[in-house]
Amino acid sequence: MDKDVVGAGEYVLGVDIGTTSVKAVLLERRSRSISACCSLPTAADVAEDHSGLQTHEQETGSIISTLNRCVALLPRDRLVHVSSIGVSGQMHGVVLWKPKTGCDWQNRDFFVVKDTSRLVTWQDGRCSSHFLSSLPTPNSHLAVATGFGCATIFWYLRNRPEFLSDFSVAGTIQDYVVCMLCGLDRCVMTPHNAASWGFFNTTTSQWNTDILSEAGFPLVLLPECVGAGGRAGHTVSDWHGIPAHTPVGAALGDLQCSVYACMTAQTDAVLNISTSAQLTYAMPGDFRPPDAPVSGSPVSYFPFFDESYLAVAASLNGGNALATFVGMLSSWMRDLGVEVSGGDSLLYDKLIGCALSQQHSDLVVSPALLGERHHPQLRGAVANISAGNLSLGHVIRALCRGILDNLTSMMPVVLLQEAGVRRVVGSGSALSCNAVLREEAERALHLPLEYGKTADSAVGVAMVVCDRL
Repeated sequence: MDKDVVGAGEYVLGVDIGTTSVKAVLLERRSRSISACCSLPTAADVAEDHSGLQTHEQETGSIISTLNRCVALLPRDRLVHVSSIGVSGQMHGVVLWKPKTGCDWQNRDFFVVKDTSRLVTWQDGRCSSHFLSSLPTPNSHLAVATGFGCATIFWYLRNRPEFLSDFSVAGTIQDYVVCMLCGLDRCVMTPHNAASWGFFNTTTSQWNTDILSEAGFPLVLLPECVGAGGRAGHTVSDWHGIPAHTPVGAALGDLQCSVYACMTAQTDAVLNISTSAQLTYAMPGDFRPPDAPVSGSPVSYFPFFDESYLAVAASLNGGNALATFVGMLSSWMRDLGVEVSGGDSLLYDKLIGCALSQQHSDLVVSPALLGERHHPQLRGAVANISAGNLSLGHVIRALCRGILDNLTSMMPVVLLQEAGVRRVVGSGSALSCNAVLREEAERALHLPLEYGKTADSAVGVAMVVCDRL
């Protein structure tokens, strides 16, 4: 990883702000090789609201603090030679802030959150099916779901309008980072993130302003749309050695960036399992999505680059289902007075070891703890329980298989084959760290499965910047 420092402007910084961690990568521009990288957990989750709402919020300050620490750990002698910055992150969520005062640059090296709300993430469940049915019908091929930025703003508008009055700018967490780095008065947003907010027409690249205005939506909070791969601005200050006036790309979606990093041919599909899970392939260049959402369809069409689209089965249930099981088991052990040596991380490793020694199980686990966007009422279940399949090895093996079965029920393998897919590239932190998930993926897909060495969003957004900025 330690190479000789090359000339000025020879590195690109790629940053991905995920649901549980931040990753920063220095990509050498000429060779496209990873020169240095750092990943840190954000530990930003806020304790769940006890009012009966299934809220999921994160402390924006904790995320930004982690981002600063992550970039600061990269070699400073290389950061001074960064020529451009790309940022990706978790889609759908929303954070609100005040322009000018939304952050405080300190020592010209890092910024601190001020006058900014918490991040309401894509996992937020406050918008019930009843609430969503009361919203106007969008002029878009993508339906609106709970956790989407526009849906969350509508919820505040109807339930806590005074909260919205404190802010005049809104965006995803990655949009916030870009705006703060560039000192922008207004949020700029690519179609990657706008489509994930709802009420955005990807064909025209326009918000549904007439529909939203008639419903009383605060239009001032809608970001300005810019093209994916375009420039948002320049850094207003030195940042951990990166010079002021360094170009910064408009923020991109983490899914699109992970696909960009590892899809090398039109015949590739990408399986990504991190906190959530996605299975996706590229649509033909002349494909255009339908005018309206297809009711109940588990496959959506996400904007990619150059007016192209990805067909995506986007499951809400991925590595988070495994994390929930580990957390439950850890809680049970504490209730029994048993100390967990090494914490949840060591417990997770031991559970994977148990499952690796249990190659097959007839236990059936459906891990849909959060439902799915096309089926919000779907919930997890366990079936075919017997006295002989209750070991931890059986349970973890069945849980991992269930994550894959749920995903392939949304996008059956026959659909991939009909689309001409010849290879699946695996990516995502949960897949890379979990050998059982990889085994079950190979069994479920019936297609060659390879694992991209650079298949993550931080690398992907750096590659986009190299190619397009």
